[in-house]
Amino acid sequence: MLNKQLNKSLRSLFALLVLVMGLGLGSVMSASPVHASDQQSSQQQAKAQTSDADLWRAVKAGDAGYTTAKGIDTGVLINVAGNQGKELRNQYLTPIMALAVVGVFGAFLLFYLVNGPSKLSKGFSGKLVARWSKADLWIHWIMASSCLTLMFTGLTIMLGKHVVQPMLGPDLWAPLIYGSKTIHDWAGPIFIAAWAVCVVKWMPLQTFKMYDLKWFLVVGGYINFGPFKGKHPDSGFANAGEKMWFWTLMLFGLFISVSGIMLVLPGLDLPREASMGALLIHSISAIILIAFTIVHIWMATVLSEGGMECMKSGYCDENWAIQHHNLWYDEIKANGNLKYKD
Repeated sequence: MLNKQLNKSLRSLFALLVLVMGLGLGSVMSASPVHASDQQSSQQQAKAQTSDADLWRAVKAGDAGYTTAKGIDTGVLINVAGNQGKELRNQYLTPIMALAVVGVFGAFLLFYLVNGPSKLSKGFSGKLVARWSKADLWIHWIMASSCLTLMFTGLTIMLGKHVVQPMLGPDLWAPLIYGSKTIHDWAGPIFIAAWAVCVVKWMPLQTFKMYDLKWFLVVGGYINFGPFKGKHPDSGFANAGEKMWFWTLMLFGLFISVSGIMLVLPGLDLPREASMGALLIHSISAIILIAFTIVHIWMATVLSEGGMECMKSGYCDENWAIQHHNLWYDEIKANGNLKYKD
């Protein structure tokens, strides 16, 4: 009897033990996938965060990704060279251009107020000497008008948003900037054509000579006070200042023409680095040419008495020729090419 009860108790204990072990094993088995799943999810999230950071770092570095689109830089989301060029243009070139325009104009205005124009020491003779042909006048004024158009529209494009836009507001600014850009693009080819003819036709007259150095030393004889007063240096058909202006126009006119063509023709399909480089070269060339153009206009219209007549009619006063271009006057007089206006 006792043995039966003992056996029954052992069987009950064994059954209870099996039940407990079964429940424990079941809970372990059911918990393991959850734990494994949580661990796998955490790893995937960490990997995703790392991948996103690497991806964004690569995007900001300008690395190219994969895309089915075909073309130059289609896989690049952020162009580093473009951003750097934009910062260089906005932070440095734009203020320099504003300083060049205001500074050069202001300096010559101050010089004019203090010094006055360069007068003809013997006054006007009343005799007009042939200096420029009709073809030369046409070349000059076509290039001058297109150059001034490009200057004003270019200044509007580069400086307008800082100066003009706040005064006009968006409603007037939008058509102004659109019109400036359109006119700028169409005036460019006219300038390039006139510039090319000008360079070819006038280059033989622009060779520097030793006497040009003295012209610079006495500031061309334009100073009306001090030791430079009344000093009229030797000069051929073109004086040293005109020669410097010509070679500046030739060199930077080439730069601004080529870079302008690169910017205005989308069919070239240039890389962004090349386009930004062209834009920077275009801006730098424009700054230099605008500064020299202001000087040229001041010298021709205000500072040189009788100078403007040359480009209006092609003739200059004989005393003006003797005072400002004496070597040229002596040459045409000696070889019989001196022609007076009837």
